[in-house]
Amino acid sequence: MSSIEKQALDLTAHHAVTNAIDPQGALAGSATGKVLFITGASQGIGRATAAAFAAAGAKSIYATARSEQGLQEAREVVKEANPNTDYAYMSIDVTDAMQVSAAVDDCVAKFGGVDVADANAGALGPWKKLAVSDPDGWWTTFEVNVRGAYHVARYCLPHLIESAAKPQEDGAQGGHLILVSSVGAQLLVDGASDYQTSKHTINRLCEFVHSDHGAEGVKCFAMHPGGVATEIGKSMPEYMHAHLNDPPELAAAFAVWLSSGQADWAAGRYLSANWDIKELVSMKARILEDDLLVNRLRARW
Repeated sequence: MSSIEKQALDLTAHHAVTNAIDPQGALAGSATGKVLFITGASQGIGRATAAAFAAAGAKSIYATARSEQGLQEAREVVKEANPNTDYAYMSIDVTDAMQVSAAVDDCVAKFGGVDVADANAGALGPWKKLAVSDPDGWWTTFEVNVRGAYHVARYCLPHLIESAAKPQEDGAQGGHLILVSSVGAQLLVDGASDYQTSKHTINRLCEFVHSDHGAEGVKCFAMHPGGVATEIGKSMPEYMHAHLNDPPELAAAFAVWLSSGQADWAAGRYLSANWDIKELVSMKARILEDDLLVNRLRARW
């Protein structure tokens, strides 16, 4: 947990799935009847998220990523978590609007809609100071992280609005959009301008989704997934690897919790998978009253 997070909320940090967010514990059945559309599902956090939603009872998983082999492997993981969960996939590049649009259309054609969308695909280039950075590489990181998330939001939102308007089998509304952010969005580390700027932008994009479509029932969250030793995570400088001490299942379980209806009051905000859920909920009044966990410029005169 960063110093900025501690100043906002003094919460216990967890580095393993607790019962409060366990898809087979407190959240068992919370995804019943729901359709999940997810990007970056071929490995790591994305694959774990698909499995977690299946374990929580999801009706269908529509998985996307660049690696077709990884998506086929993810199908087996989903089947193991819940053999009753339907699974379909499409290999896409999230920076291509038409490819994302086609995948969303195929998901709707196969499964009837989208109840939860998870923009999980991400990129992280070599950490270099601006004066020696590679322009194409810098922008590629931004394109994948921001443009990719925008595409998921843009093409899933009409279906999420429809989902939010209809009752779900478990009584909870649908219409949840999860944008995978990072604690890096709150930090300023030399050499990480592409990644940290893009994740800071994700937080603001989440706020705009809430501002534009919250009244239509969409609940959007910018989620820090914890420090996970994914391929992206391990591409950070070696001195950062000590912070990669969370399993991908933690972020996956937290995503299920975010879409369970229990976090709807915090829509439009940045939330961390490491935070203790009971403590977070106990601070609901303070968070809303002081407008915490959003991008704001504060000054004293």
